[in-house]
Amino acid sequence: MPDVKEPVAELTKRSRHPTVVQAIRSTAAATISYAVALQLSSEPVPLTAPLTALLVVQVTLYATLTTGIRRVNAVVSGVLIAIAFSSLVGLSWWSLGLIILASLAAGHLVKVREFTAEVAISAMLVLGVTRVANTAWDRVLETLIGAIVGLLFNFLFAPPVWVQTASEHIEGLACRLRELLLHISGGLGEHTPVDRAAARLHEARRLDNDVARVDAALRQAEDSLRLNPRVKEGLLHRVVLRTGLDTLEICTVVVRVLTRTLTDLAKHRRDEPLFEPEVADALAELIEHVADAVESFAVLVTTQVSADAQQAETRLTEVLDAAADSRERAARLLGEAVQADPRQWHLRGALLSEIDRMLDEMDMEHRTTRLMEELDRNAREDRGRFPRLRKLVRL
Repeated sequence: MPDVKEPVAELTKRSRHPTVVQAIRSTAAATISYAVALQLSSEPVPLTAPLTALLVVQVTLYATLTTGIRRVNAVVSGVLIAIAFSSLVGLSWWSLGLIILASLAAGHLVKVREFTAEVAISAMLVLGVTRVANTAWDRVLETLIGAIVGLLFNFLFAPPVWVQTASEHIEGLACRLRELLLHISGGLGEHTPVDRAAARLHEARRLDNDVARVDAALRQAEDSLRLNPRVKEGLLHRVVLRTGLDTLEICTVVVRVLTRTLTDLAKHRRDEPLFEPEVADALAELIEHVADAVESFAVLVTTQVSADAQQAETRLTEVLDAAADSRERAARLLGEAVQADPRQWHLRGALLSEIDRMLDEMDMEHRTTRLMEELDRNAREDRGRFPRLRKLVRL
């Protein structure tokens, strides 16, 4: 009998993908808003309502609230401009150009951001209709219907929290970084052609694309934690993931520099190994510990359960301690080798400095300090928002 567990698991995973969730939620909200608009608007085909709902409903509640307010603001501004112009001039080439210019200027004035063009679109659509007054207010009504349905849809059916998706992206980045470090450690005692070293350098550069994808997933996760009633410690989750990604991004940059150093070293040592056998073994052991530390660090920052987090922290501490011991041995052997053969001493010594930077970034004390700084900074920013409202609450 064929095993159906794997296809079912894959289907479940795909159904939870942000793109799938966004499509389902937007379709449902747009359909409901059209049905409501048919009952309340005098227009025979009130397509503005589903259009508004389609653009208002986002993957997260925070994005829905901010987007809905800006979109309603944009549409109402465009309608009001069209009403003002319709009472003064008709529709001609010069009045069309004038209304577009005024609408775009108004869009920047009322700060609707990405919906600036929507101000002009709304104004043109309303201005091109014969019964401007009735059409204008119907358009405002339909816009409000679409926005309200979109907001209520997300309030009644709370959007998912995308922390797990962001965590998977972070773990994937750490896995690719670990694999690259292991590849680097395997060739230190061998003759390394320049093209092979350069290939690893290009591979390290491609990690920048992975960092960008993880950052996009993390921004979505951060938005899903804001204003979400199902999340109690949203700020802590956001800071833990964000600082974790920052550390991995720094490690990615350092690995790119490390591969650049090895490429330059390969250019100078075309007919001999990059390092002496004993030094190569010590450096390979050190880099393997760094690779394990990267993996353990990613597990730590993506673990939500306190017991599992304690276990991950213990594992990371053990790996960092082992790396520290390997680092001392590698530094001693490397120093002896440089004294015996000072050629390219700056490149060989730079390799150790770059490894030190990664170990320092993943150090538990350094991470704790960084977390406290970020939490304090976010707390200060929150206190600085809406000062008048805070004063009113105190009264």
